[in-house]
Amino acid sequence: MTPVSSHSPHGQSPLRTVQVLGGGNAGSSVHVRSLAAGLVARGVRVTVCAPTEADHLYDFTGAGAEHVPVPRSSDPGSVAALRAACADADLVHAHGLHASFRAVLALGGRRTPLVVTWHDRAYAEGARAHLVRLLERRVVKAASVVLGTTSALVDRARRTGARDARLAAVSLPRPRRGAEQEGEDAERLSPKVRAELGATGRPLLIAVGSLDRYRGYDVLLDAARAWLRLDPVPLVVVAGEGPLRGELQRRIEEEALPVRLIGRREDVRELLAAADLALLPSRWEARSVLAQEALHARVPLVATEVGGIPELVGDAAELVPYGNARALADAVVRLLGDPGRCDELRERGVRQAATWPSEDETVAQVLSVYDELTQHRPFI
Repeated sequence: MTPVSSHSPHGQSPLRTVQVLGGGNAGSSVHVRSLAAGLVARGVRVTVCAPTEADHLYDFTGAGAEHVPVPRSSDPGSVAALRAACADADLVHAHGLHASFRAVLALGGRRTPLVVTWHDRAYAEGARAHLVRLLERRVVKAASVVLGTTSALVDRARRTGARDARLAAVSLPRPRRGAEQEGEDAERLSPKVRAELGATGRPLLIAVGSLDRYRGYDVLLDAARAWLRLDPVPLVVVAGEGPLRGELQRRIEEEALPVRLIGRREDVRELLAAADLALLPSRWEARSVLAQEALHARVPLVATEVGGIPELVGDAAELVPYGNARALADAVVRLLGDPGRCDELRERGVRQAATWPSEDETVAQVLSVYDELTQHRPFI
């Protein structure tokens, strides 16, 4: 694809954008890192406003962007830091609800175009759910364009009052090594990873994600009881950290479930390469990173039929209703006993992944939106 250039043939200065991240989940942070690298390569000046630890993890400066440390949304100094960073921006692009709300406050009614990307739905219950709806309305009414990573999020933005909501092209950046080299490394490491996890001689099932209520890990533990009757008993490994860790660990110990909580991990691709199946039992997902990684890694996926999952995976995964532990357990048992079906899902996964946007396509779409909103910038 021919790169889109930000340089004007009529003497405009290089476009200056500010990318705003909140806490920055893995999906949005990886996207911003990839987007920053692509924009810089096309001559755009990029500033990333994010917590210091996010730059340590995702190396925005290594992508050619300027990093401005901005505290998380709970810090009262975050809006002031954002206001200073956005003072001479041609366009501000915020990722996620809370980052977007802070961007709205920082811009304070200025005419600087604001692009908002909803990578996922802000999940909340009770009184907090009402607050989330208020924040969503405030953000979409201030935004020039809302980009949603799934059709459901685009529809939600339109129902909330967005004047311009569009489906976003969002790629999953791949390692710079070749696919063949990556595959060889995974094959070499898999026995070691399985041994370290305690899954030698037994099926290994992998789930990845924060230990929050909406992830559906209570349902996963219910399903794990059914797998105790299998021989050998599968090992379920959950990579992630969060507020439910204590509650989940108590259940695992009290019910002697074949489940290990291994905390936050930076080697998810290696874990998936060693796995027999990937599990995604969530109540809600948008453009799930785990689902994309599983299909890329040719690992059969069992996922709930929620949010953006059906749109993302097509016929390349076993989909089950959310909250139905029996359906989840049965789907896993069927796949473990049917190598032919697993091979079929692997091949479908490769084909489905080939339909997802590339990094170049993602950057090109975003830059076309930027050009549309900044075409009347002053000349130098």
